Amino acid sequence: MKKAYFNWSSGKDSSLALYYSMKSNDLKVVSLFSVISSEEEKISMHEIKKELLIRQADAIGIPLTLFPFDPGWSAEEYGTAMKQCIEGFKAQGITTALFGDIYLEELRNKRIANCAGSGIKAEFPLWNIPPQEIMRQFVENGFKAIITCIDNSALPESFLGKVIDREFIDNYPKNADICGENGEYHSFVFDGPIFKKPVEFHMKQKYHRAYHQPETNQIHRYSYLELE
Repeated sequence: MKKAYFNWSSGKDSSLALYYSMKSNDLKVVSLFSVISSEEEKISMHEIKKELLIRQADAIGIPLTLFPFDPGWSAEEYGTAMKQCIEGFKAQGITTALFGDIYLEELRNKRIANCAGSGIKAEFPLWNIPPQEIMRQFVENGFKAIITCIDNSALPESFLGKVIDREFIDNYPKNADICGENGEYHSFVFDGPIFKKPVEFHMKQKYHRAYHQPETNQIHRYSYLELE
């Protein structure tokens, strides 16, 4: 069997892709891998705390490897540190990197190139599965996830804190990507077939953040639900 590490975001797509990977006859997932800010110890954009990632990994039963990055790093510094981390996986006999991406071609190609530089093959268990089918499988397989972040330009704040279920799917705006692939929302998965036990968490508070995109010179505003 091929040894693999899984790029873990804590959310819906990661969970379903990991479910597929764990059912595979030729893959053995030996590590979850999460990139977190060294300043806040959270996953960027998702803003899920390190402690919750550790709880998820413990409930799944797969070791977690954390990659703390300094937000002040240049792109070159980040790339060098990431390459060293991937080469560390390679030294452990890991040959495959798994991702939960669905259809963003440019992002997929970037991941393939980054992994190939260290002799690792990137694979995408959910690639090109229709978004509605992904949501159907997620719900019907018994996964449970809570919405922890929304892009205010795409979804009303009332979606914050909702659980992904059939009602969520039926009420989702028709003009937004149901899987949130363009950043419409992020989620935290706390139960399902990949978990040996539910992940304990509490809802703490709502807060808001704005991010400047230098490429477009636009300000994007997000609402968050803090979990602990």
